[in-house]
Amino acid sequence: IDYSAKQVLRRGVALLGLRITASQVVALGWHSVAMVVLAVALTIVCGIVLARLMGFQTFFGLLTGGAVAICGASAALALSAAMPQHPLKERATLFTVISVSTLSTVAMVLYPMLAQLLALPSVQAGTFIGGTIHDVAQVVGAGYSISHEAGDAATLVKLMRVAMLLPVIALAAWLSQRHQRAQGEAGKGPRPPLLPWFAVAFAVLVAINSTGWLPSGLVKAGQFASQWCLVMAMVAIGMKTH
Repeated sequence: IDYSAKQVLRRGVALLGLRITASQVVALGWHSVAMVVLAVALTIVCGIVLARLMGFQTFFGLLTGGAVAICGASAALALSAAMPQHPLKERATLFTVISVSTLSTVAMVLYPMLAQLLALPSVQAGTFIGGTIHDVAQVVGAGYSISHEAGDAATLVKLMRVAMLLPVIALAAWLSQRHQRAQGEAGKGPRPPLLPWFAVAFAVLVAINSTGWLPSGLVKAGQFASQWCLVMAMVAIGMKTH
């Protein structure tokens, strides 16, 4: 169970890199990319500020804000893996996973109706769906329930949000190092790398997948393996939490 909650989790996050290619990001155009980057940054900042105002640690705000801003449960698990150990970390991670998954499911039902109520064109509706709903699966379901064009736009915007996982993991790792130094733990054991290995593997797989050299069957197998690694990790975290 402990192995699944830690090692299998990291492998699942690394394999998320097979969902993204550089051409998908370029296809969005700089306006959409700027919108996604700004929205992700503001969401995480709001999460941290609200956490501190409510008496929680900065890491809890980064965990919850990152989950909402990037890709729901997958982002929560990835950020949790990059954060320092804490007696309540797994409990906070499970709370975030359950909450963001519930909200994402509700949004999958309500947001397409809201887009149609506002009479948004297909591309704008897809951008709205992809920029707001948390989990990838719910974005795909909500986008294509409007139209094929909206589904394509929603998926591209969502994958750009997933690509933001790498810099946010780097931020979490940097904050973890600062926290360890502040707690006097920096000299205990080897110094951790600036980026965890699974974040580096994520970036490498994005780069390789962008070349188009990988067979489509292998890419799909990696995406399937990533999904089930993350499912196993969520189950393990649930079993470890009262």
